[in-house]
Parts: sequence; structure tokens; C-alpha cells
Amino acid sequence: QVQLVESGGGLVQAGGSLRLSCEASVSRNAMGWFRQAPGKEREFVAALRWTVGNTYYSDSVKGRFTISRDNARNTIYLQMNSLKPEDTAVYYCAATSRNIPPTVAAGYSSWGQGTQVTVSS
Repeated sequence: QVQLVESGGGLVQAGGSLRLSCEASVSRNAMGWFRQAPGKEREFVAALRWTVGNTYYSDSVKGRFTISRDNARNTIYLQMNSLKPEDTAVYYCAATSRNIPPTVAAGYSSWGQGTQVTVSS
């Protein structure tokens, strides 16, 4: 089981920025970010295929969020710019060794503890 340690959440005003980090105990085929707002289902945010570097984004964050990696640290980042109140959620890091569509939560085998992001209007 891969251990994932997230950091970087917090409270920010609309239009502001935050950067989330997720360090994995070992590298995996794909890593991603999902989020879950109160009363809503967990949704895909962004993902990255580790070996080839392909990135994927949900339509709701495309152009505002950027996922990146640090190979030496087995760490991914989520740079979130132009934040909106509707981005408020608990953000979860996930990792998988399977060759699965990286946008599907069910394909991920390891999950972080989650970090709260709150965007005030």
C-alpha cells in the first residue's frame, strides 16, 4: 500500500491561489487529485501519468489548476489559481499502479487523508 501525505490546504478569498502537495512513499503509474464537497459525490479534478507525464483535468478546473510532479521527491502538486467558492471541498490525493483511465476514482488503490480547501466569496 502506497502511503500518501497531503499538505497545503487552507482558507483563501475568491480569486486567490493555493498549492497542494502530495508525497508518495513510492512512485506509481498514475496519481491524481479528487475533491468532495459537503453533500456531493467525490469528483475528479486532475491527474498525471507518472512515466509519460500526460496530464488530465476536469472541465471545471481546466485553465485554472495545474498538476505537476517532482520525480526525485515522488511528489505531485496541484497549483490552484483563480479560486472560486465552488472549489470549496476536501481535496484527496490518489495513486495507482494500474493502467486505468486516470479520471476514474474507482481505479485508484491508495488515497490520502484529505486536505480542506475553503474559498470565501
